[in-house]
Amino acid sequence: MQERVWRVERPVPVAQILGILRRGRGDPTYKTTPDGAVWRGIGAPTGPATLRVSATPAHGEVHGRAWGPGAEWVLDRLPTMLGDTDDVSGFEPRHAVLVDAHRRHPHWRLTRTERVMEALTPAIIEQKVTGQEAFAGFRRLCFRFGERAPGEGADVGLWVQPGATTIRGIASWEWLRMHVDPARSRALVNAARYAANLERTLELGVEEADRRLRALPGIGVWTSAEVRFRAHGDADAVSFGDYHVGKNIIWALTGEHVDVEDGLAELLEPWAGHRHRVQRLVEFARLGRPRHGPRMAPRTHLPVR
Repeated sequence: MQERVWRVERPVPVAQILGILRRGRGDPTYKTTPDGAVWRGIGAPTGPATLRVSATPAHGEVHGRAWGPGAEWVLDRLPTMLGDTDDVSGFEPRHAVLVDAHRRHPHWRLTRTERVMEALTPAIIEQKVTGQEAFAGFRRLCFRFGERAPGEGADVGLWVQPGATTIRGIASWEWLRMHVDPARSRALVNAARYAANLERTLELGVEEADRRLRALPGIGVWTSAEVRFRAHGDADAVSFGDYHVGKNIIWALTGEHVDVEDGLAELLEPWAGHRHRVQRLVEFARLGRPRHGPRMAPRTHLPVR
């Protein structure tokens, strides 16, 4: 076990910052414990790692503990994961809804995990399906082809999702057993073939990273954004095309209940460069449009494990 204490002058809401990395309540790669600590199973370039993070705001300290071959790598990047490189200058909430949300969450910062495939794998699995189906598919992938997190991570039931090499070798029928249809599995296996190139997008500007991500079949605007605001720390990445996100933003900022995202880009234009902050502040404020229709049901035509 290795340790690091990061001393910082501002409060660091660890769970709020890292919460965007959690893929559903049953995410096996992300755990919280009663003591308030956040645990993550991470596939670092140097090997799997368990990371435990907790904060003591009264002392201005964030405590990180890590186990496994990737321990040093994840601890080196602890401040970056907790938003230390996130530049909030130039962001003006402007709208009353955002002003109030920003006032309530002044210390939230955008994470930058520097793990592109780690963000891309669940994002592709989540394409065009219900949250229930997406999260279940990701759990099955971790349990079937991932590995137990090293050190004390195993004691809290933590897992590390499979890396690109493993994903490339998963047979088509195995994806069906995990309820991941051919369109999504093909996109994911193909992306895994270019994993090294995708990781190098971290060295580029976010616009070029977006272009290279979307150059791959099966990766569009939504998937690219979901990756960039997690792995690249892109404060301008918006989940355009999301079934709920766009409608919720429009409703929160205009009071209009619409069924399409027409005009969302224009509505967010005043916050160019910081549009993802608007998306997250709306989510923090729990401002969602009223829903009166039935929930979408998971598909039943795929094989059951």
